[in-house]
Amino acid sequence: MTSESSVLNSFEKQDYFSDSGSVCELEMKATKRKKQAALEPQPPKRPRPNAGLRVTHSPSSSSIPSPPDPSLKQQQPSSQGTSRQVSPRPVRNGERNQAISAKDIYDAVSSGKSAMVTVVDEWLDSYKQSREAGLLVLINFIVQCCGCKGVVSKKMLDSMQNAEIISTLTKEFNEDSVNYPLSSPGSQLKRFKAGLCEFVRVLVRSCRNSLVYDEYLFPSVLALLTGLSDSQVRAFRHTSSLLAMKMMTELVEVAVTVSVQLQTTQRQYDLEKSKKPNDRASDRLEELQTTIRELRENKEELSSMMNATFRGVFVHRYRDRLPEIRAACIEELGFWLKTDPEDFLNDGCLKYLGWTLHDKQTPVRLQCVRALQGLYQEKEFIGRLELFTSRFKERILSMVLDKDPDVAVEVVNLLLMIQHMCAHDGRRTEDGLMEEECGHIYPLVYASHRGLASAAGGFLCNKLKRVIASDEENKNNNAAFFQILVSFYIQSEFHEHGAYLVDSLWAVAGSELRDWETMTALLLQDAGLMYEEEGALLELMMCAIRQAAETTPPVGRSHSKKILSMKDKRIQEQDKNRITSHFIPVLPELLSKYSADAEKMSLLLKAPLYFNLEMYSSTQWLEKHLDLLLSQICVIVEKHTEISVLQACAQLVSTLCSECYTFSTRAHLVFSQLLDELTECFSTYSSDLLQGTADDDDVYNAATALKKIAALSSAKDPTGWKLLDSCLKLLKSRMESMELDTELMVSALKCAAFHLMWAKVNVVNSKPAEAELKRLKKEVHSFCRVCQMCLSLEKAEIRDQAFVLLCDLLLLYSASSVRAEPDLQALVHLPSDCLRSELAAFLLDYVFSEDEDDELSDENEETKMILLQKRRNELAGYCKLIIYGVLDLTAATNVFKHYSKHFKDFGDIIKETLSKTKLINPIQSAKTVCLSLQQLYSEMLTEDPSQHDLTEMRDLAKRLAMSFGIDLHRVSKPLVALHMDGIRFAFRAPQEGEEQHPNVAFLEILSEFSFKLLQQNRAQLAAFVKSECPSDALSWPSVRLYQHSLESGSSSKAREQEGKGDAISSHDTPVAKRKRTTVQGSASSTTKVSWLESSSIHSHLDTPAFTSTVQKQPASKKTGAVESGIGDGLTELQSEDEFSSGPQMRKVKPTKRGQHSSIQTEPPLKKKDLESHLTLLSLIEDNISEREENSSGKEEPEIEDYESGSESAYTLPSTLVTSASILDELFD
Repeated sequence: MTSESSVLNSFEKQDYFSDSGSVCELEMKATKRKKQAALEPQPPKRPRPNAGLRVTHSPSSSSIPSPPDPSLKQQQPSSQGTSRQVSPRPVRNGERNQAISAKDIYDAVSSGKSAMVTVVDEWLDSYKQSREAGLLVLINFIVQCCGCKGVVSKKMLDSMQNAEIISTLTKEFNEDSVNYPLSSPGSQLKRFKAGLCEFVRVLVRSCRNSLVYDEYLFPSVLALLTGLSDSQVRAFRHTSSLLAMKMMTELVEVAVTVSVQLQTTQRQYDLEKSKKPNDRASDRLEELQTTIRELRENKEELSSMMNATFRGVFVHRYRDRLPEIRAACIEELGFWLKTDPEDFLNDGCLKYLGWTLHDKQTPVRLQCVRALQGLYQEKEFIGRLELFTSRFKERILSMVLDKDPDVAVEVVNLLLMIQHMCAHDGRRTEDGLMEEECGHIYPLVYASHRGLASAAGGFLCNKLKRVIASDEENKNNNAAFFQILVSFYIQSEFHEHGAYLVDSLWAVAGSELRDWETMTALLLQDAGLMYEEEGALLELMMCAIRQAAETTPPVGRSHSKKILSMKDKRIQEQDKNRITSHFIPVLPELLSKYSADAEKMSLLLKAPLYFNLEMYSSTQWLEKHLDLLLSQICVIVEKHTEISVLQACAQLVSTLCSECYTFSTRAHLVFSQLLDELTECFSTYSSDLLQGTADDDDVYNAATALKKIAALSSAKDPTGWKLLDSCLKLLKSRMESMELDTELMVSALKCAAFHLMWAKVNVVNSKPAEAELKRLKKEVHSFCRVCQMCLSLEKAEIRDQAFVLLCDLLLLYSASSVRAEPDLQALVHLPSDCLRSELAAFLLDYVFSEDEDDELSDENEETKMILLQKRRNELAGYCKLIIYGVLDLTAATNVFKHYSKHFKDFGDIIKETLSKTKLINPIQSAKTVCLSLQQLYSEMLTEDPSQHDLTEMRDLAKRLAMSFGIDLHRVSKPLVALHMDGIRFAFRAPQEGEEQHPNVAFLEILSEFSFKLLQQNRAQLAAFVKSECPSDALSWPSVRLYQHSLESGSSSKAREQEGKGDAISSHDTPVAKRKRTTVQGSASSTTKVSWLESSSIHSHLDTPAFTSTVQKQPASKKTGAVESGIGDGLTELQSEDEFSSGPQMRKVKPTKRGQHSSIQTEPPLKKKDLESHLTLLSLIEDNISEREENSSGKEEPEIEDYESGSESAYTLPSTLVTSASILDELFD
């Protein structure tokens, strides 16, 4: 080779071959040397210049030596200084003359505690004494790292080829364990892998000036690693591939050092040669020429080893079936490309990264993206990456929606690097991202994964700041920033998600988002922003205030629960004080400007909730602002009727009236006066309403007053105004006259309910007389009667509100609520049988009704979501009554029956209810499950006695059976009770006019629970069946199927044994409960807000919200060219610029709120390649297809096609909480 030859030239000429056929020129060299050593002594080689210097140079030197001086050839060189002191390994008695063994090295690597330099130095000492013995120790160390018990002897090393040695080791592989060191779990794997990589690093660096060039050690080791990397045994292949890749990385670093030395020496030689003949130093020229020749020889040898390793290991293993091997190859390739760009950074090597972007396994894609990040960080690489960027930019853009968020985060960071690199290179700005391509990244600021959202926020912020910088007219950068951000927020159409946008930008634009002065100045100026822009900026400002004051991400965005550090707490306190001091004088101005806008008012009224309210009383000049705020709240309540504004006022009233503040007395006084005025207003019209002489204006004014009183009652005790009797009389008179004004009656129901709730709070905090308790119980009874009457009204809003309030009051006045207060036992109010029936019928008519589902299908997405939330909330209220003992457990049959049919909408609620009932009474809960199925079976026969389609009930039984869990011993008694109840039902005595044993087919449904039974319970139930079943019925198909299920534990196996020809007898069954179809007979409606949100309207308790709507990105279709492109590219490496085109990029379209998708992707399950107690054949993977491809000269890529385009579904978070938090809040 000439000095111009490099690894690149070898890569361009490489062809694919079978690893087991001819490993490479490296192995042939090593094999020849071994044969010569075995047959005859080697003749002395022609000494290379400075060979002695390199051999005797200190192997532990970690510094990069300069080219050796030829004048030192005849001298014994002293060891050069090292960058670290190496302490000798302690020598024990009897070991002074004993060389280091493979086990010693393995123990040092496994422990991770030994000084690796010392271990390598000891091995090098033994290698210098006998290089064959030293090589044998190193080979056995590698074998031991693979987890193999076999040992390579000196005889094997001298007489066998590498393939024969590997074959022998394969037969001696440990068959008792499926594990090997690199497959160890947890920290053990990290420690071993780190130690192994450190050993390779220290070994190569210690030999970089000597043994790397002895043409024996490293060629022999690399030849063995190349052969092992082609083994069918995974442990060999994995360990050897990792070692080879790490060794290649170190050799690349050595080659770069040699190249630098060669260039430096060549410049010195040219400079000396350019001098006049009289000025030249002939000795110096000769010395430099000798050094250049030596460095070229070193570079040739390094290139030969790197070329052989690349062709023999990397080219085959980067597409290995094991993702860990593929990831290791790509990780090291990234180092090679960055460390030695002259030889590696070309299209011929970059295409491996491009192909691997399509890998199906997350770790491989992650390493590939990280390798690209290292390249795009270097500005000087932009020209070399131009073709790669143009070919694979589309694929990279599509990966922002990768199914693994960690990969997506790194991809967004990579795209930001590409944008930065191209933006700073004016000649190549066309290679950056177009605005349409950036549009695929912007929506990710709303993603539920916080890391991905933050990465996208960094990308968006960078774009915004570049736009601002390009406009020379922008004098106030922050004002321009907010204007552009507001424009983006409006155009993105993801309204009500401002908190997620602010959270995404908080890390990179926190200083801008804390600029309260600029934001309020923009809002207060008269001719600054458009109406829609004002609303968007106001929303973003309130979200920024919340973020600064609470320092927590929005609900639904992943966040590790960590305790704030003292520094973070100090910053939080400073932000809160800045917010308070700025907004106390400014807030009244904002409230005055937007006093007529309900939406903006509801936002501004939330600001004081994040203030340090003590500042109102700590500073005298701020007290006038408190009086102004209190008066403004009263004016807002008087002026507005929108429920959002009234609720915001009520929340602020509750905060200001808190006794922890010194000004709470003033707030109480102001709001008491407000309630006086509202009560007086209502009283003015109440007599006319009761007499029926009120006109429409009177009804509206009374309804408005009651609506405001109800809103304030959630924050302030209204019992002093004694509105309960008036509200109850109003409700009764309206229902008698059938003048059902929705707003008036809903407000009256809320006022009455809040009165009773506050009354319960008051009696708990005081010691009332018995007469007062009786009066309160009577009022509760009257209110429940009124609500029960409302359940059958035609007005859905009244009906729904009555059901929710009824559930709340029954729970508040239940026996469990006064268990700790014996004096309050007289307050316990239990629902009557009639009321229980009405509540159950309400579920049937309005929650689980198919008619309601048909109505939902005609509505738009947003309306459907609101109605579904109402229905979920109503079901949750009913389930709470069961869990807290207000209703018997048998009432749960009205819920369990619909578990399968309505699983999509209510499955999580019903499942949690099932779980809670099992904790209350496991046996009774199991009997209730059986009763649910019995009722369904009876209803089926009542509707059509000839119908015996049990498919739907079987599905329900399977779901219910799975709810019993996996602890069979714990559920054995409940399951036996369930089976015995089912058997009794199946063989119950027929009633008059019925056929004999009409329910015997129920045994088929019961058989779905058999697989959960213990063996002794099966025998017990088999005997019970025989005792209950008539002798002639034992041959009936249903009975035989059930008996087989007890024997096999599976109803499916039992059905297979029974065959397909068995007939099932049909009989009449008792009449099931009637389902009401008319509106008059209906019990109630189904609201669908979060479980507790509607249930006490807006009480002093925090309201849990409903699970978020899910935004689904449209899936793209893969083009056929994708597959063929990759395959063709891997079949033959023809040129440097050969690339396969990636799949078509998915378009990320902004989706408006309300759209959702329940599609969730799951990563494919990994195969277990090694099972426990395998035979030798089980350790060998099926590699026949690969060998057939190699023998035919063709190779197909092993990389599985990555389907992120069709599987990924990034979700946009909602301002509401997830279903898990709903259940926790509900059943807490």
